[in-house]
Amino acid sequence: MAEALIALGGNIGDVRDTFRNALAMLGDSAEVRLIARSRSYLTPPWRVEDQPPFVNCCAALETTLSPHALLARVQEVERAFGRDRANERRWGPRTLDIDLIAYDDVAMNDPGLTLPHPRLFERAFVLVPLADIAADRMIAGVRVKDALARIDATGIERLPPR
Repeated sequence: MAEALIALGGNIGDVRDTFRNALAMLGDSAEVRLIARSRSYLTPPWRVEDQPPFVNCCAALETTLSPHALLARVQEVERAFGRDRANERRWGPRTLDIDLIAYDDVAMNDPGLTLPHPRLFERAFVLVPLADIAADRMIAGVRVKDALARIDATGIERLPPR
């Protein structure tokens, strides 16, 4: 079994409900099991500011799938919730975005998949929820909580449970 870390985000519809259903769908097989989920956070849009704020969370999974097979599964789940990568604006509004952040200690730069995620350490909207579930996890030689301490997390609000 490998451990994978994923980040979820969205700003269209009931995003927290979408997360709950997407994680259930993702784990609805013998190959993927949800082992931890962060709280949800309200975050400012990144790069394209003329849109509603996002809701973000992270999750840890145990999986027997390869990194590429897990990415394919994640993209199937995105499509099931209305994601249309071919016709959306980059960094624009979306119902669901799921990024594969890390997969064990795998480092790869293949067409279509780079691990760890190449912009992980630039994104407070990923590092804040990731620190909820993996603060001491080393990714590319950097501890998650140390990476978070080095970036600006202004405007990120933890949402109350519901």
